[in-house]
Amino acid sequence: MIRWREGVVREVREGWSGVVEVDVEVAGSGLVRALSYTEVVGVPEAGDRVLLNTTALDRGLGTGGYALVAAIPDRPGAWPAGWATDPERPGHLVKARYTPLQTMVLGVDDPEGAHHAVLEEADSLDGMPVVAADLHSALPAVLAGARLAASRRGAAAPRIAYVMTDGGALPLAFSRTVAALREARWMSASITCGQAYGGDLEAVTVHTALLAARHVLGADLAVVAQGPGNLGTGTRWGFSGVAAGEALNAAAVLGGRPVAALRVSQADARPRHRGLSHHSRTAFGRVLARPADLVAPVPPDDARLGDCLALVREQASDLVRRAPHLRLVEVATDGILEALADAPVRMSTMGRGLAEDPAAFLAAAVAGVHARELLG
Repeated sequence: MIRWREGVVREVREGWSGVVEVDVEVAGSGLVRALSYTEVVGVPEAGDRVLLNTTALDRGLGTGGYALVAAIPDRPGAWPAGWATDPERPGHLVKARYTPLQTMVLGVDDPEGAHHAVLEEADSLDGMPVVAADLHSALPAVLAGARLAASRRGAAAPRIAYVMTDGGALPLAFSRTVAALREARWMSASITCGQAYGGDLEAVTVHTALLAARHVLGADLAVVAQGPGNLGTGTRWGFSGVAAGEALNAAAVLGGRPVAALRVSQADARPRHRGLSHHSRTAFGRVLARPADLVAPVPPDDARLGDCLALVREQASDLVRRAPHLRLVEVATDGILEALADAPVRMSTMGRGLAEDPAAFLAAAVAGVHARELLG
C-alpha cells in the first residue's frame, strides 16, 4: 500500500545530480524533508503544492529519512521535458512498469536508438573482467582497488562502467556515491538494468547492460551491484544481493571474466555477517554456477585486521572446497587502506565507515585490484 500526503514546499535545498531536496510543510506533521527526482517529476519551487509518498518514511525504513515527491500537480512548468511535451521522443522501454510512477526511457538497444545495430550483433564481452558485489557500498572500494592496481603499473586508470541492478533503489539518482564518483571521473558511465532507471544508458537485462559496457562504452571492466537500500529478510535466500551470483553467471555466459567481491565484516553485530557473510556463500557458492574468481584479502600483520581476515581466508577456502566452480585468489592489502581513505566519497556500509569496519572495504577493494590485474 502507498501512503500519500500533501504539502507545500517551504524551502528548496541544494541536492545533487538529478535530485533536489525540499522541506515540505505537511498538515499535522510539520516540516518533512523530501526528494524530488528532477528527470521524473520535475523541479519544485517554494510555494508549490506537492504530493508526497511517505510510505517508507512513516515506517522508519531505509530511505535516508526522506519522503518522495510524486507530483507537482499545479505547475506544469516544473515538469520535466519528455513524453508530456514531446510525444515523438524516441524510446519505448518502461521502467518501474505498471506502478503509479512508471517512467519511459530510451533503451540502449531500442530500435530507435543509435546503438541498436551494435547490440543486435554483440554476443561476447571479449574477456572483459566483471566484478559483482551484493552491496552498493562496495562500488567505490572496488574502483579504488582497480585504480590502485593501475597506478602501480604506471598505467592510466581503467575505463570502468557501473551496472546498477534493480535489487535496491530503482532511480540511480538516489545514489550520492555515483554522483560523486562521476564528478571525480572515477567511473566512465553508468548503466541501469531491469526496473532500475536513470543511468547514462538504459538496459532491459544485465546481459544487455554488460554488452553495452563493452561495445558501446568501450569499458575495460564493469562493476555490477544493486543500488542503495538493499532488501533482506534475515533468511538465506531472501536478500536482494544474491543476484550478484546471477550477474556473474551472465558475465560467464557472455565470455567475460567473472570476479566475485566478498561481503565481509568485522563489526556487524549479526553472527551471520561476521567474517564472510552468509549472503556471499549463497550468491557465489550456490546461485553462481559458472567458473569465477573468488577474491580474498591476504591477512596482514595488523592484529585488528589480521584476526578477521584470517577467519575470512578460512571461510573462503571452505567455500571453494564446497563449490568447485570457484577459484580462490588471494590479494595483498598493501596500500589499500590509504587508497580507500583518499577516495572522493566517504566509505560507508550499513552505517559503518572505514575506521569502524575496514575489512568490509578491503574485501571489495581487492576484487578491484584483481580485476585490473586480469587486464595485464
